[in-house]
Amino acid sequence: MNTQEASGQRQVTGQVKWFDPSKGFGFVVADLGGPDILLHANVLRNFGQGSVVDGSAIEIIVQDTQRGLQATQVLSITPPQSETSVPLRDMVEFTAEDIAQRPIEPARVKWFDKAKGFGFANIFGNDEDVFIHVEVLRRSGLSDLQSGEAVGLRLVDGERGRMAIEVVGWEAAVK
Repeated sequence: MNTQEASGQRQVTGQVKWFDPSKGFGFVVADLGGPDILLHANVLRNFGQGSVVDGSAIEIIVQDTQRGLQATQVLSITPPQSETSVPLRDMVEFTAEDIAQRPIEPARVKWFDKAKGFGFANIFGNDEDVFIHVEVLRRSGLSDLQSGEAVGLRLVDGERGRMAIEVVGWEAAVK
């Protein structure tokens, strides 16, 4: 028996059923079945993200509580592969390897409107706006961004200026 099992905690893989950043929680469905697992926003923030897109594969440490299973730690998140998403014109030429080779720049979200499908951020030390499209957010495994949130951005020069091609959690930006 490993130490996690001895302390009443265990590792679980599953899928994000839904997560609502404004409510501050969501639920995970374990691959092996069982009751839904509560995923609190604080646990997600400890992983370096403020939101997660529905359908993402997730590895978590869970603990039984009087209220049911709760995630205590996020180990990894893999965004869902969307077969229906249309590539953005500015992103068509980039492979996953091309994107991964771009530096991660620390940024702060100015605003993001999920209903409009876009928002803007600023790279630290630079007042120039960086465009963030909701599809880039989804591909990055995020469902929403909050004004003032610290994130890491991989950038490209698009038709209308600098734009994010990937959004990562703050911890990845400061490594």
